[in-house]
Amino acid sequence: MKRTAFVKLILCYCFAAISMFLLLNTFGVKFMEQKLMDRKKDELYKEATIIVSDYATKLSHSDMEEQMRVIDKFLGTRIWIVSEAGIVVADTRSNANRMNITNMDVNFLEQTFSENVYFKGIFSEPMLSVVVRIPYNYSIKGYVCIHIPMDSIRSESIYYTDLVSVCYLVFLIILFLIFMIIYYITVFPVRRITKVCSEYAKGNFDERMEIRTNDEYRELANSVKYMADELKNLDDYQKKFVANISHDFRSPLTSIGGYAEAMRDGTIPYEMQNKYLDIILFETERLTKLTTNLLALNSFENKGTLLDISSFDINAVIRKTAATFEGQCTKKRIVFKLEFSAKETFVDADIDKIQQVLYNLIDNAIKFSNVDSTIKVTTEEKGSKVLISVKDHGIGIPKDSIKKIWERFYKTDSSRGKDKKGTGLGLSITKEIITSHNENINVVSTEGVGTEFIFSLKKTDY
Repeated sequence: MKRTAFVKLILCYCFAAISMFLLLNTFGVKFMEQKLMDRKKDELYKEATIIVSDYATKLSHSDMEEQMRVIDKFLGTRIWIVSEAGIVVADTRSNANRMNITNMDVNFLEQTFSENVYFKGIFSEPMLSVVVRIPYNYSIKGYVCIHIPMDSIRSESIYYTDLVSVCYLVFLIILFLIFMIIYYITVFPVRRITKVCSEYAKGNFDERMEIRTNDEYRELANSVKYMADELKNLDDYQKKFVANISHDFRSPLTSIGGYAEAMRDGTIPYEMQNKYLDIILFETERLTKLTTNLLALNSFENKGTLLDISSFDINAVIRKTAATFEGQCTKKRIVFKLEFSAKETFVDADIDKIQQVLYNLIDNAIKFSNVDSTIKVTTEEKGSKVLISVKDHGIGIPKDSIKKIWERFYKTDSSRGKDKKGTGLGLSITKEIITSHNENINVVSTEGVGTEFIFSLKKTDY
């Protein structure tokens, strides 16, 4: 099972938490016990010093033991007053009176602090003992000994350690809840977006996500949604493109194959073969043109249109391009009318690409113009731009088709009766070329009246 970054973070968190908890319980008790031991030593030493100051001269007073029992009860300890000879002369618990300590431990009175002290018959458990000398006239008159059970110190250290452990567990629980909130706020939207993106990768562009927060995740979700819409449009376009190109390749190939097979089998008489050979050549020419246009469009999109910008007379290019259509115009009795705002109008552009644009626009104008009509080509200077117009008087473009004419393979005549030789790529190429020059091209058309294409070019600065 794949582990997400958040799961890894949680696992690291759990490992660290458990490790800290074990360390706390293993070494925390000992550490706390030692700290409490040091604190108790200081406290007992201070109390013993106070007793020495208060009772140094009262060793023979009978009320001394009663006062020490009060201190014993307050401190939870056991207090001895020991003579110079090591005899216990006062004991808050009574059972050690007149006992000679030196008989049990010779070095006891020489040590300020003693841990795990155990006098048989006196203490039932190990004790922490503090011994402070009672000075008198530059000599030692006796000792004050304070004892406290070691178990009480350990119990206190365990209590504090348990308290810290409980606080630590509460902290871990709170931290875990915070992690869950962070997961819901951060990881959950990312996982949702990732899931939807996976559906998009499978081609299911109808999948949608709901991110209700008003933050970067919502912006990301909207961006992904926009991407999905664009991909869906691209997918639809690709399917349409494949369908169109399949149709445009299949039809001529079927004709070529059918007529070639018929001539080989002798189905077509010899005297009629030239007619069908002309059809084969015509379809071959159309396939060649279709392939050339597709390669041109592919080059524009993949590499960008590489332009060879130069200054040239657009009027001369229009005259030259129009002259190539003389034969077609004669057949349809179409008259060219060229109107220029000046004798010479120089523009900065790629002359070959602009000639292709003019060729496509004039070719379209001739195809869809009525017989005995006029095609008007004009140039007009406006500021730093030159506007070129190609206007025909023909069938026009339906209003609902004007926005679609720039699409690949789109033909206004779905039956292809008007333009059997056309590929539906001419205007797409024209649009790409003008756009690559950072210029604009527009169309104005009225069905049954005619169509006018207008594009702009940069005027040469002198």
